[in-house]
Amino acid sequence: MTSPHTIVFDLDGTLVDTAPDLIAALNHVLDREGLPPVPMQSARTMIGAGARKLIERGLEAEGRMVSLEDMDRMTADFIAYYADHIAVESRPFEGLEAALDDLSARGHRLAVCTNKLEWLSKRLLDQLGLTPRFAAICGADTFGVQKPDPTILRETVARAGGQVAASIMVGDAGTDVGVARRAGVPVIGVSFGYTDVPIVELKPDRLIHHMRDLPEAASSLMPPRPPQ
Repeated sequence: MTSPHTIVFDLDGTLVDTAPDLIAALNHVLDREGLPPVPMQSARTMIGAGARKLIERGLEAEGRMVSLEDMDRMTADFIAYYADHIAVESRPFEGLEAALDDLSARGHRLAVCTNKLEWLSKRLLDQLGLTPRFAAICGADTFGVQKPDPTILRETVARAGGQVAASIMVGDAGTDVGVARRAGVPVIGVSFGYTDVPIVELKPDRLIHHMRDLPEAASSLMPPRPPQ
C-alpha cells in the first residue's frame, strides 16, 4: 500500500480537451480585428499560458503587434466570449473519469492548478460535472502567480488539505514540468495535450499516452506506506 497523496492536475490539455472552444474564442477576437482565423491544428500549441498569451501568439502568427490598450480590450473580449461558449465542444479526455474514480478510491486527494482564470476553470468544470471531484481548483488569479512559479502549486496543495512532500503534478507542457521541478514534486506528463515542445523532451518522471495509465503511473511515484 502507498500513502495517500494529493494529485494535482493541469486543466487545458490534461483534464479536458478545451482546444476547440479556446481557438473558437481566439478566432472570434481575430475576426473582429479583421484578421483571418488560425487553423485548429497549429493553434493547439499556442494554448497553456493564459488568454492574453494565446491572443499574443495568434497575432504573432499573423505578423501583427498591437498596443497595450488594444491587447487589454482584446483580452476582455476573448474572456467574455469564451465564458459564454466554454463547454460547447470541450470534453474530458478519454478515460479521465475512470482514472479519477480509481485515484479517489485509493484515498488520494485531487486538485486543479491551472494558468486559466479560477472562475473560468470552475465554470468549465461545473458544466462538465467535474467540480465535486476536486478538493481545490486554483487558477492564475488565485494567488497572483502563474506556473511555473512554485507558489501556485504549493498553495494549491495546501488549499486541498495536502502536503507538498506527498504530492504529484500531472500536466502536458513545460509550465507543468517547470512548476513541479521548482516545488520539488514528481511530475507525470501526458502526451495528448498542448505543447510546442514534445512532452518527452521535457523529461517528466513518468509519461502516459492515455488516462487509463494514470493510476499506475501515480502509484509508481509514491513511496510504500510504512508498516503499522
